[in-house]
Amino acid sequence: QVQLVESGGGLVQPGESLRLSCAGSGFRFRFSTYLMRWYRRAPGKERELVASIFTAGGTTYADSVKGRFTISRDLAKSTVYLQMNSLITDDTAVYYCNVQGVLSSYWGQGTQVTVSS
Repeated sequence: QVQLVESGGGLVQPGESLRLSCAGSGFRFRFSTYLMRWYRRAPGKERELVASIFTAGGTTYADSVKGRFTISRDLAKSTVYLQMNSLITDDTAVYYCNVQGVLSSYWGQGTQVTVSS
């Protein structure tokens, strides 16, 4: 059974940084064969795709985080990361990791990120 465990959220001030981690286990196939994404949902808003890392290692970002956030993965640890720099209040949300295979999609439990002065 696949499990995704997220960590790294918290309360920070504007301009500070956080690194989210999403540690996976129980995958049927090699971790590198999965598409990995970070989403977020802010209060009163729809879920937003924040960043993606593809099987070949390419990455894409939402315009709102481009240049500030970096998605990466450690294949040996089956872990995907989201480095968030220069945080702003609009980044406040619950962040979810998603790992997607051809016929499967798995979600983490979510981790709260609050940016406030």
